[in-house]
Amino acid sequence: VQLQASGGGLVQAGGSLRLSCARTGGTISSLEMAWFRQVPGKEREFVAAMRWDWGNTYYLDSVKDRFIISRDDAKNTVYLQMNSLKPEDTAVYFCAAKPRGTTIVEMPSSYLYWGQGTLVTVSS
Repeated sequence: VQLQASGGGLVQAGGSLRLSCARTGGTISSLEMAWFRQVPGKEREFVAAMRWDWGNTYYLDSVKDRFIISRDDAKNTVYLQMNSLKPEDTAVYFCAAKPRGTTIVEMPSSYLYWGQGTLVTVSS
């Protein structure tokens, strides 16, 4: 499974960005997808996840009501719409995927496949 993340950039506080994560060479329909972020010197942090059947979504408390995770199985792509961005959202964002199952979605160790990361910088 190869994942290609894109959509990062520089944005002012209060602005929006949409990140995309496309799987190349296969489908995401049976995968559970997530976004994590990381700043230098800190551990990778869970941001959002979606179960394979669209049944449940999960969010970091600090991004609830601002970020939305979605997926387009026909395009084999998962998105992270980020609104009302804050300087503390600045990080490298990674998409991740795992086979469907009961593993804890908030744990990076649950995921087998990772994209390369895309940098989001929010200026104050």
